[in-house]
Amino acid sequence: MQTTRLFSNIEFNGDKLLHQPGSVLGSTALIAGTTVGAGILALPTVTLPSGVAPSTALLIAVWLYALVSGLLIAEVSLDGMLSYGASGSFLTMVESVLGKPGGILAGGAYLFLHYGLLVAYIAQGGEILLGVLPINLPNWAGTTIFGLLFGGVMYFGRPKLIEKFNNALVFVVIASFAGLLFLASKQVRLSQFVFQDWSQLTAAIPVMLVALFYHNVIPVIAIQLEGDARKIKQSIFVGSLIPLLMFIAWNAVILGSVNSELLQNFTGAEKFEPLENLRGGSGGNLLEIIVSVFSEVAIITSFIGFFYGLLNFFNDVVKFSTTRPLTYSLVLFPPMCLAILSPNIFLNALESAGAFCISILGAIIPALMVWKRRYEHGNFDNYRRLVPGGKIILVTVISIAILVILNKLLSFIK
Repeated sequence: MQTTRLFSNIEFNGDKLLHQPGSVLGSTALIAGTTVGAGILALPTVTLPSGVAPSTALLIAVWLYALVSGLLIAEVSLDGMLSYGASGSFLTMVESVLGKPGGILAGGAYLFLHYGLLVAYIAQGGEILLGVLPINLPNWAGTTIFGLLFGGVMYFGRPKLIEKFNNALVFVVIASFAGLLFLASKQVRLSQFVFQDWSQLTAAIPVMLVALFYHNVIPVIAIQLEGDARKIKQSIFVGSLIPLLMFIAWNAVILGSVNSELLQNFTGAEKFEPLENLRGGSGGNLLEIIVSVFSEVAIITSFIGFFYGLLNFFNDVVKFSTTRPLTYSLVLFPPMCLAILSPNIFLNALESAGAFCISILGAIIPALMVWKRRYEHGNFDNYRRLVPGGKIILVTVISIAILVILNKLLSFIK
């Protein structure tokens, strides 16, 4: 039996029941909006040693890997909707399929991911904020101002107001990104595209995994689109393709505008700041302003999303009884304190989150869930496979994730 829709979203409107079908456009925008964030700022830093062509090829490969693992989550979501009516949150879905041990592993990775990225965003947001203030302040002051300012917005702002604020910020991100690419493209030298070092690629994978992570919203997409497999696949494909094209253009423009001497002599020991590189070019004051606006707003939108994610974790998953001020304090102050103690933690936090947490949440766990549902499932007639290839694909997804984790562990030893 082929099922095109598992259930309908119905909403009361006065004395009437109205069908509220999910929009493919809206779901695509949710995927794209979740993907585009502060991870884009770190991309050129980790792709500089390899060059434009190798890093572009790797970006496409990581996107394909993320696409496969995202479709695996969608496959389990559809199966959950067929079995239970709705798949619920990502962590709830993991526990329902893999049991308590899987739920604990996913919960730990989820907690570490959100704390790690909040540390990165608060540290980097504070640093960028210091650069635009008219007075000289120490690093800890910028981090504190950023954390308290936007943590206060999250605490005192009404949900609808924060939603409108975030929507406006997303528009600013898109507009400033377009302006940035246009102005920065004038600094691009095509001769820079010749440089290639394929041996330097592996170090960039964790940051790319962070930049292309959207998997936590896929269960929401499945419910919004009423279990329509074709629409879900379309939303995931297009919604993740848009950020990929943005990342490829961004990466090419930044690396193409780098000084030839820096590109050839870069060893990785020194810290490459892509935004500072743009500011120091020939784009003038307008480019400098757009760089600051784009980078800070991208940080803020990511901060809002992960702040809400951690808040929901404490409210819905941990389910301990506490006051609202204490819950918000648990979300804000631990990462803010760590960011104050380690102001240069942005890149390291992104790399660790990508290598460990996203490899677990976005690859290993989805493959294990699909394995369990496909090969230990009783109702094969209605089970919808969204990813072909059988066990070989699942083993490949898990193996790649394990290699990424091991590679990061080896980097700590070195």
